[in-house]
Amino acid sequence: MRGDQLARQWLLIQRLARSRAGAGLDDLAEELGCVRRTVYRDLDALMYAGFPVTSEKRDGKAYYRFLDSFQLGQVPFTPDELLALAFSGDLLKTLEGTVFHDSILAALAKIRAGLGPELEGYLERLADGFRVLPGPHKRYAEYRDTIRTLNEAVLERRSSEIRYRTGRTGDESTRRIDPYKVWYHGGTLYVIGHDHRSQEIRTFAVDRILAIEASEDEFEIAPDFDFDAYTASSFGVIAEPALLVRIRFNAEWASYVREREWHASQSIDALPDGGLELHMEVGGSHELANWVLSFGGGAVVLEPAALREEVLSALKTALANYD
Repeated sequence: MRGDQLARQWLLIQRLARSRAGAGLDDLAEELGCVRRTVYRDLDALMYAGFPVTSEKRDGKAYYRFLDSFQLGQVPFTPDELLALAFSGDLLKTLEGTVFHDSILAALAKIRAGLGPELEGYLERLADGFRVLPGPHKRYAEYRDTIRTLNEAVLERRSSEIRYRTGRTGDESTRRIDPYKVWYHGGTLYVIGHDHRSQEIRTFAVDRILAIEASEDEFEIAPDFDFDAYTASSFGVIAEPALLVRIRFNAEWASYVREREWHASQSIDALPDGGLELHMEVGGSHELANWVLSFGGGAVVLEPAALREEVLSALKTALANYD
């Protein structure tokens, strides 16, 4: 497997760097837990990557080592850990221009600065084999200062005044919130906290915060607040009481739905026609309705009745637009 190959080659690099007298092929095969042919292939791969591997014969045996001029550098990570860091840089690309993305890039730069040029090039080539292409997401570079202020307010537990624009109506209002947690979900950053205006726990989209100012007033997180419990019943981000939801999907969509976890409460029943029935206990009817509509005619809401009516109404409106 790819991971085994990376780990083995990493051990080979470290072994050759330690052994100035050279290491024999049989010893390397035993230490790496592989056959001689595999060691040959790994040595070829390292030489192709630019590592100065040399060999000399003593008593009829070949011994392999790096040239004396080679310096490995300080590397306190395994190759899998380094790849995971590079992978996370791609994962956080949706937050490009913010402290989250900039910080992981800075950490990677510090790690690379401690590597020798051959090792740095080798790891760059390995990282190129693992890429993440982000799906639809919001651009957060222009909210960099807002995100930094929110992070500080969360860590220091300071109440904040925000100017907020609602998503559906576009209405603007000034609110005072106690920010409990910054949450990234579905390509969007949110802040969850106590809203002094409604005296409830509310969720606010970061990109709809038009202005923010942290106060000097400290707050305490409500003792009964549990983030996992608060988000557990939500299908998306809207916290509503959970209801039993049953949706039938036709055979065309069955594999797609079956291969994914849509909610922790889900269960699936196969149907004789190749379709399936999905059961979940969730809230957030508007988000659910939009999700069901994304399947076109391939999904039918069986219950609850209110969700079925919401989807049906949206379909009728859409159909009327084509008359």
